[in-house]
Amino acid sequence: MTAALQAVGLSRRFGGLLAVSDVSLELSVGELHAVIGPNGAGKSTLVNLLAGEIPPTSGSVRIDGQDVTGWSAWRIARCGIGRSFQRTNLMPDMTVLENARLAVPARHLWRRLRPNHPSMANARSALARVGLADLTDRIAATLSHGQLRQLEIGVALALQPKVLLLDEPLAGMGPEESEAFAGLLRELAQDHAVLLVEHDMDVVFSVAHRMTVMLDGRVLARGAPDEIRASPAVRDAYLGHDV
Repeated sequence: MTAALQAVGLSRRFGGLLAVSDVSLELSVGELHAVIGPNGAGKSTLVNLLAGEIPPTSGSVRIDGQDVTGWSAWRIARCGIGRSFQRTNLMPDMTVLENARLAVPARHLWRRLRPNHPSMANARSALARVGLADLTDRIAATLSHGQLRQLEIGVALALQPKVLLLDEPLAGMGPEESEAFAGLLRELAQDHAVLLVEHDMDVVFSVAHRMTVMLDGRVLARGAPDEIRASPAVRDAYLGHDV
């Protein structure tokens, strides 16, 4: 099967800093691939490269076998990529539903959409999937931190993506919110290819099918969670010896 998303030899240089160096990975539908590593390892830069937020210095990105290297973020999104950000990227003065409606393709003028428009159904379905079906009329600024994270993924789902790139979606959550969010991640991985960048190792090891560990912009290790947990190099560089 063709990978939903494939990166080969991705590198990104900012002046004298090589933020990502020769990173390759594949994402397949039905799989959650976690990328972990210390701060400054290059994880968020990798997500930005995959999403088209920044172009690579070298290497390539393919979606369903099509080379999209250097494409703009909006073109890549329309190819089936949805993403979330480290910092919540929503319209706080709009309702939950209005935020989801912003994901409607540009060819639809969202202010003209009627309640029964198919794109509106997509938005409502996405919100229901992340547990916000009863909060569609709430102003986003009144939501809890965990609900805002749910909404951001709901906005991404409204695009009907095949691939989800999630950059630290559990940041700032308490234990109960994190546990509930882990359940959502498992559900999303059933019919999406999911890349998860996250520092909550309890959640990561409970939901990941495969893992890539980055250090100083490079791949330190990759494999199944048990292999990563047992790796002396990963323990020394990131996890410690109490994991």
